[in-house]
Amino acid sequence: MVAHTNGFYARDYSLWLGWNNMRYIIETALAHGRILNRTTVIPSFVYARACEFNIHTCAAWATMVNRGDAVGSDEWRVLPIEQQMAWKIPISLMFNLTHIRETHSVITVSEFLRLHNISSDVETGPGNWDTDAYHHISSTGRHEPSLHVIENDWYDPGDIVRVDRIPDDMRERGGWTPEGGDRSRAQTGTWSTTTDTSVYHALMDLVPSKRWPVLSRNDVRMVVEDGERITSQSSDEEIAAVLRENGFEPLYTYDGAAGMEAVKDVVLPILEAAPRERIQGFYEDFSNISAKVLLLRGEIHWDRKPGGLFFTTADSRARFTQTVLYDIRLTENIIDLAWKLRDRMLAVNDGRLWMAGHMRRGDFVRLQWAMEADFRTHLARIKRNLDEGRHVLESIHGGNVSTYDVPDAKPDFSLSYLDPPLSDDKYYIATDERDPGNLAYLREQGAILISDLLTFEDRREFGWAIMLTDVLALLEQSLLSHAAYFYAHAFSSVAGGVMNLRASMGADPRTAKLD
Repeated sequence: MVAHTNGFYARDYSLWLGWNNMRYIIETALAHGRILNRTTVIPSFVYARACEFNIHTCAAWATMVNRGDAVGSDEWRVLPIEQQMAWKIPISLMFNLTHIRETHSVITVSEFLRLHNISSDVETGPGNWDTDAYHHISSTGRHEPSLHVIENDWYDPGDIVRVDRIPDDMRERGGWTPEGGDRSRAQTGTWSTTTDTSVYHALMDLVPSKRWPVLSRNDVRMVVEDGERITSQSSDEEIAAVLRENGFEPLYTYDGAAGMEAVKDVVLPILEAAPRERIQGFYEDFSNISAKVLLLRGEIHWDRKPGGLFFTTADSRARFTQTVLYDIRLTENIIDLAWKLRDRMLAVNDGRLWMAGHMRRGDFVRLQWAMEADFRTHLARIKRNLDEGRHVLESIHGGNVSTYDVPDAKPDFSLSYLDPPLSDDKYYIATDERDPGNLAYLREQGAILISDLLTFEDRREFGWAIMLTDVLALLEQSLLSHAAYFYAHAFSSVAGGVMNLRASMGADPRTAKLD
């Protein structure tokens, strides 16, 4: 696997983040490794943040650490000591590592270290790449294996638009040449063709700022729709042709939930645009590096699109979508148990479709990010939206169903032939709330919780990892992907993971709402 690639692609991983954000970061790393034909190196472990039972019960199965000490952060010091604990677990518990290796060259940090006769014990707790510990230092002071570092501020400074690669036809249109470029920031190539058309200047007038030259799809349409060649019904490719003729290039990316980039799902492909002369290719800048290890320093996660860059073709975006939806797969025990729980939810409502909501509390309440500060007000909001969802399902019943615009999706026809929920049916709530009084109130209001569905046999068959809330949350995400209707917070990365799972299973776009 490694021998067929051009070395390794390494990152500084932010292991203090929760799993869903970590997964987004790994998705991006895999995309970068694929672009450069390098073997992506991912963390060997992550930290599970809570135990469903006494903390020492989980500590009998996984190494318990003080989370702040492990990752070098004081964020959790104000919490009771038992809430500061975390459990170090193999990353293979979180997704099917064997399955991803069928399509991507990927190894863990511990495997990389063993390949180079270095003890895996030196893997860092925070997830940063330790250039001293992970490499031998030769007598001349060189790193072995050889190392090249991409500094964080080289990756996508505000005056460029980082894309995956510059296709040949774009190079020809813009007179791109590999000579030149800002070498102080490892940039390769320059554009020589200039544009002086009315459409170009109209688009430039809408560019948000010199520091961020990306136009939204609405801004693009505002300029290019002329009622003749381009109308409100014109396709992305028809719009892309106009952009290319007028000094701009289409950027193939995804729409963020509620206008934000917190939830990096890939279910809504969109077209944005940027001036051609501001585009900088990741492949062009870094594919010529001969060092065995190419390291991207720092974090490139926040406020960026899925993949951490824009794609220059619909095909390359579709390939990334496929990675997210199908290549990075949950473990088989999670998938199998979620199907069992799905059938139990159907049985609860006598075979009718069932709905679900995600109720993020916990740290979101502490950070004032929760939908509603008050627990009962939060639940009332969820119930109002699920009631709207019930009407959506009634409108779909007996009719046509569709899928998200993603590769290989097959429609879920159960939406059409199974009866929709009744107004007093039970619904499922996935939540990190643990206050007994609040949990009792959920049940009084008709909610079904994960503990109501799981049996002793389920837990025994699954194994010890289900005691950890991060693993249990994966099971809940998988179960939520089966819900006929789903409602959640657009600021929670958990919701993004559910949306991706739903799209991969053929969910109808009308059957989910994030706000």
